[in-house]
Amino acid sequence: MKGWSALQQKIVECNRCSRLRAHCRHVAVVKKRAFAAWDYWALPIPNFGQPPARLLIVGLAPAAHGANRTGRMFTGDKSGEWLYRALHKAGFANQPTAHSADDGLELLGCSITAVCHCAPPDNKPTNEEIANCREWLIDTIDLLQPRVLLALGQIAWRAALDEARRRGWHAGKLPRFGHGAKHALAGGRWLQASYHPSQQNTFTGKLTEPMLDAVLAETRRLLNTTDRHP
Repeated sequence: MKGWSALQQKIVECNRCSRLRAHCRHVAVVKKRAFAAWDYWALPIPNFGQPPARLLIVGLAPAAHGANRTGRMFTGDKSGEWLYRALHKAGFANQPTAHSADDGLELLGCSITAVCHCAPPDNKPTNEEIANCREWLIDTIDLLQPRVLLALGQIAWRAALDEARRRGWHAGKLPRFGHGAKHALAGGRWLQASYHPSQQNTFTGKLTEPMLDAVLAETRRLLNTTDRHP
């Protein structure tokens, strides 16, 4: 746990990306009218959850008025509403709602990280900014040793796959991203994919609640399978 706490603190104190740090601070000053009374977090967002966690969910980046405001992954925005409802149904969260960092939400055998830990303008981090955050993904996987990696969106899928290849968990042809895709990794591990529960996907019907529920039901099945792996 000392190593996990140290990692969390390093993430929060990171200042590698001047563009992202400036954007997060600017959003915290301008705010949204609905959140005018909030004192925004406006720092890099640490991982949510703690060891041990057999499931690691990899998102893209915090939302400007969601996690950048509340200080917790997927908390305070529409994407989080979808994700935590699904996690609760699948038994990975103790409640289906996430409003603030002190609302009592706990993850069960699950942790959440991101490709980029700061809110980027237009939800589009640069390749350099993603590379600056890669250390945190490496350290997170080192400490958690998850059995299943669930990537939300194509950028998260590629980041998780790149890390799997670096660790020798995957070799050969790169598996394609697609909702519900899954790929066996070395050592009985699995990489899964889901469309990101962003409003761009949920408002258009590209991602529905049954679709997200089905992915997490399969996650639970895969974890039951990995439990039997030596």
